[in-house]
Amino acid sequence: MATTAAALSMKLLIDTRAERVLFAEASKEVVDFLFSILALPVATAVKLVGKDAMVGCVANLYASVDKLDATYVLPGAAKDALLCPTVLSPAASSANSSLLRLPAPAATELPKSYFKCSNTSGRSGFGSPSFGSSASADTSSCSIYVTDASGTMCPNCGGQMKIALQYAAPSPGQIASAAGGAGGAKGFVQGIVTYTVTDDLTVAPMSAISSITLLNTFAVTDIAALQEITVHLGYNEGLAILKASLQSTTVLTDVFLGKA
Repeated sequence: MATTAAALSMKLLIDTRAERVLFAEASKEVVDFLFSILALPVATAVKLVGKDAMVGCVANLYASVDKLDATYVLPGAAKDALLCPTVLSPAASSANSSLLRLPAPAATELPKSYFKCSNTSGRSGFGSPSFGSSASADTSSCSIYVTDASGTMCPNCGGQMKIALQYAAPSPGQIASAAGGAGGAKGFVQGIVTYTVTDDLTVAPMSAISSITLLNTFAVTDIAALQEITVHLGYNEGLAILKASLQSTTVLTDVFLGKA
């Protein structure tokens, strides 16, 4: 299968006699992509692999929404919300957006107007307390509350929260750092080990013992029949893995040995 600007690769251990992939040695980035399949909305999967490739009736639902005349859609509702849903998981979007060319999720728009309580000058505040509040109330804790609706009642003293605060927007670098988590790491799994991926996409940390155990599980008797090859994952391979994962339990064999 041809690749398109492949950035990822993994090693496959193949049983040449049985013509099947026993398991793969995969990096963190490959495993992040595989796990990101779980976070894909159904409609996104249908759109990527094609309606004709889907097993079952989900493709019919997708086609029905696509063909539905706008006359029958409620005001304020958008067909694109169903046909092109956003991948909400940051870990998933960072893993699959580059391989499957999905758009990055739009940043949630935060309200830019915030308000704090007027009684922030200490005990009993300043001015006349609002109705229901106590003149002797300790207002030192009022400053910990903030709201985006002016006039909201302060949970501490009952006064009105209407002193405007100014929103301080983070820099692009700070946003990227926050999305990446501690140390700027992205994705889902740690990169400190290599992972084993079996033909049915069972994933586990790799070790020498686990590899031997897998060979015993597959009842491999002729070591000479085993072959190691390196394959690359690009857009085409990503789509093929997504499609096969919805239809098959021999995904790696189907995709990389042409068994589909």
